[in-house]
Amino acid sequence: MDFLQLAGKRILVFGVANRKSVAWQTGKVLEQAGAEVIYVVRSEARKESLAKLTAHAPIYVCDVEHQEQIDQLATEISQKFDVIHGLVHSIAFADYSAGWLPFHETPRTAFLQAVDVSCFSLTALSNAFKDLLDPEQGSVVTISISTTRMAAENYGYMAPVKAALDSSICFLAKSFSNFSNVRFNAVCPGLLKTSASAGIPGYVDSYLFAEKATLRKSAVQTSEVADTVAFLLSPRSSGINSQGIVIDAGMGTNYFDKKIVSEDP
Repeated sequence: MDFLQLAGKRILVFGVANRKSVAWQTGKVLEQAGAEVIYVVRSEARKESLAKLTAHAPIYVCDVEHQEQIDQLATEISQKFDVIHGLVHSIAFADYSAGWLPFHETPRTAFLQAVDVSCFSLTALSNAFKDLLDPEQGSVVTISISTTRMAAENYGYMAPVKAALDSSICFLAKSFSNFSNVRFNAVCPGLLKTSASAGIPGYVDSYLFAEKATLRKSAVQTSEVADTVAFLLSPRSSGINSQGIVIDAGMGTNYFDKKIVSEDP
């Protein structure tokens, strides 16, 4: 039974890094649901590594820091496909090479690059593919974080960047509503085990704490995020637009769990 009604739907998935990435897990869920997945990665090296994981899906290269590459990608996709039913934006980058710094010392170049890659790229891609997205049932889903209000020192400037991404969802949904029914939503997971998160200073300690704070005492799995992305891409979620769906296993309601509070500092 095709409950999600994704069979035969054509979905662009941006941002696969490896088997641990949200984009890869999402692609697998979509393929299992019968969707046609088109992968887009940022470099030829990523394309080569992804080709080893999938023998049949088409793979394109696009570095979203360069508008000309986005335009070229849209041209290439439009020449081969007449419609795209969904777009997954699982792209984020932060340069932590300067090490941990207090937020007020955030390097300007690092912050602006993070905004460009992690946030503005969603607007740029949506605009580039607006004429290809199914105007009636098209769906765009990005990957945010469970909260941008928790000032985690080691996450630093990426929280404000994700806050801008969350806001962009609202404005894109409103803007596209003037000429289509394309929906824009975000999936907002708690802490995950991904290669991207491994580059965040002190992430492991934060991850272990987050796991204790969940109601089930078990961390959020990347597969759970992928399942939610697939739902938001499907016609089954047609009433959901301009929203952020939090996937944190109840962590946000459990910071004062008595077992956590009573632990020795």
